[in-house]
Amino acid sequence: MGCEFSKFPACCTGTEQDGPAPEVQVDCANEENVVEAIDLPRFHEFSIDQLRRATSGFAVENIVSEHGEKAPNVVYKGKLDNQMRIAVKRFNRNAWPDAQPFLEEARAVGQLRNQRLVNLLGCCCDGDERLLVAEYMPNETLAKHLFHWENQPMKWAMRMRVALCIAQALEYCTSKGRALYHDLHAYRVLFDADYNPRLSCFGLMKNSRDGKSYSTNLAFTPPEYLRTGRVTPESVTYSFGTLLLDLLSGKHIPPSHVIDLIRARNPKMLQFPNHEGTEQFSNGQGTEQFSNDQGIEIEQFTNDQGTEPALDLIRDKNLQMLSDSCLEGELSNDDGTELVRLASRCLQSEPRERPNPRSLVAALIPLQKDSEVSSHVLMGIPDGTAAFPLSPLGEACLRMDLTALHEVLEKIGYKDDEGAATELSFQMWTNQMQETLNSKKKGDSAFRHKDFTTAIDSYTMFIDVGTMVSPTVYARRSLCYLMNNMADEALNDAMQAQVISPVWYIAFYLQAVALLAQGKENEAQVALKEGSSLETKKS
Repeated sequence: MGCEFSKFPACCTGTEQDGPAPEVQVDCANEENVVEAIDLPRFHEFSIDQLRRATSGFAVENIVSEHGEKAPNVVYKGKLDNQMRIAVKRFNRNAWPDAQPFLEEARAVGQLRNQRLVNLLGCCCDGDERLLVAEYMPNETLAKHLFHWENQPMKWAMRMRVALCIAQALEYCTSKGRALYHDLHAYRVLFDADYNPRLSCFGLMKNSRDGKSYSTNLAFTPPEYLRTGRVTPESVTYSFGTLLLDLLSGKHIPPSHVIDLIRARNPKMLQFPNHEGTEQFSNGQGTEQFSNDQGIEIEQFTNDQGTEPALDLIRDKNLQMLSDSCLEGELSNDDGTELVRLASRCLQSEPRERPNPRSLVAALIPLQKDSEVSSHVLMGIPDGTAAFPLSPLGEACLRMDLTALHEVLEKIGYKDDEGAATELSFQMWTNQMQETLNSKKKGDSAFRHKDFTTAIDSYTMFIDVGTMVSPTVYARRSLCYLMNNMADEALNDAMQAQVISPVWYIAFYLQAVALLAQGKENEAQVALKEGSSLETKKS
């Protein structure tokens, strides 16, 4: 699923410096070949039971939405029975009261297939439930890597790659008759297993049949949307312009506050006289303050001529004031100025003056750097298979050290079984339960003495009765299956342990080992990463 950035057609290597963006005819032959190579199933309509099982009953621990449970439409991570990892968007029950419009929209978006998109795999329309199912992207959002980075800031070359990939995604959608994208912002850009940027398919559908198309602060919405409440293809270009400013500044800044940021960093720059048309807002203490995502308070300034003249003033030292300080030594004045010029075109007040996606692609290609370097390297991940640190237990799983896993399961016993002890105390009075407990004890004894075939038989008797549910029993039987070279059965048990206990790291580690035994290294790496993350949180 890697992106190739060095094989662009020759006709796309230049763009005009001034005036409207040119309508360049881009040769998409290479892109079409990439699209055809995507190995994804056709759009599918899932049952609510399938998705409930995939998300461990829509467990809170599986929520990946920006605002968690408080979001009106919650997104969960999950895993289908065939081991494919998915993201499930569950709409508010009042969002789409009629099933048919929802199905029609979802089916239309589900026909799109492109490596620049997080592709829509299916939907669910069951009673009053409305859900979308998409590919799962394991490496966070652009907002995370750009605004809240931990190890290193995003490099300029990677920022320009993000801009190009999203422009290409919009161009593809436009070519397929899906030119409208709702609420384009940094949280809509996700990174796949190779750290290549993808545009979420969820933005190709509104959050409700008649709901708002923009959920972000109104300061980021196109001016025509504020007037009419309608999204047009030109509105999407405006939102793309705000994304370009995010990439340049490393902050989520409303277009009208670009000059304010520069003045906050250096009050002597861009001194505008207080002439007619300049508005000052009283907050009881003099001047209203604007606070951006980083907590920097900036004086509110509104230019009567709009955003475009303000952006046109950004040159040389002013450009340095707007640019992310982390880009020092990476960003040339020419490249920065060209990006600001492109953002200015996108943010024109008159929609007709904004460039279309094809022109955006043509303008961004000359700004690409290090095109031959893989995305995970630009993101500071030297090796895609070593993208995260592993604990000693994680390392043991990676090398498929089943003896070490056996020792760990013996050591932790049943302390991770929530509520099992209480349930046993009530059930022990019946003869049937006594027999069940005896089969479990026999299994534990066989497991301890490494008689894995007997342990499988005994644990199976315990599970088949169905009176009690124990993730540890499933985990132990999973390891027994691995010891007997039964990877499929081991994987099923490890998944069942996860369903019972969604945040138990042992369940993910066992899945990783079973997947490695099946030769599915990519899937195993994802399971290892999740197990490692959960183990870190627990400790």
